[in-house]
Amino acid sequence: MLKEERHQVILNEVRIHNKVLLADIAEILKVSPDTVRRDIKELHDDNKLKRVHGGAISLGFNHYSYVNREIYSLEKKSQIAEKAVTLLKDGQVVLLSGGTTNLEISRLIPPHLKITCFTPSLPIAVQLLPKPNIDIIFIGGKINKDSQITIGGSPIGVLSELKADICFLGVNSIHPTDGVTEFDWEIVQVKKAMIKASKKVVVPSISEKINSGQRYKICDIDAVDHLITELDVNDSVLKPYAKKIDLI
Repeated sequence: MLKEERHQVILNEVRIHNKVLLADIAEILKVSPDTVRRDIKELHDDNKLKRVHGGAISLGFNHYSYVNREIYSLEKKSQIAEKAVTLLKDGQVVLLSGGTTNLEISRLIPPHLKITCFTPSLPIAVQLLPKPNIDIIFIGGKINKDSQITIGGSPIGVLSELKADICFLGVNSIHPTDGVTEFDWEIVQVKKAMIKASKKVVVPSISEKINSGQRYKICDIDAVDHLITELDVNDSVLKPYAKKIDLI
């Protein structure tokens, strides 16, 4: 495979999943980790992604430095967010994980809606600040600097005392048999706690993340109540999920 082709594969994976690991990309490309490391350095130097320890993240993954043009599939994520906010009602307790799709959901929540939002995501808490009728409770703890959400025992402890009406769970990958998976072990633990803390779990996901998988499992597919994508619910891509999850 030519270098330009490798670069395109790496960029596609980063844009879809926000973060990639050297070992995973090496396996996909069938090349050595050293080759991938050099490719990522070149892409970093060209300002096409950000190199981090063990891999790379998308430029839009750092929510404080992004501009709209840096968010992959922003139009699709906005379509998903428009569907998601229709599930919200006055008086609900809502739990929001991190991610750019959930950031769009936060942006589109109607300002007149009277709800309480818990979130371990610093960017989402800030996004909600101008909305006068939303009570915001930031779930504190050690902040993962890449994803900008809190991790560790502090957020998990808070979540153990919570029972939210609805949780919007940002995901990295979802598969009909492998379930919902993630690339970061500490983030997995927080997301597992978010599922336990919620009466209803909603996964808002662009279609490119469907039928993909990562190293660490968050939950089986039947732990998810609703799957929201930009696709029509009758799209063939969603057929394996139709009998297991309510599609929106």
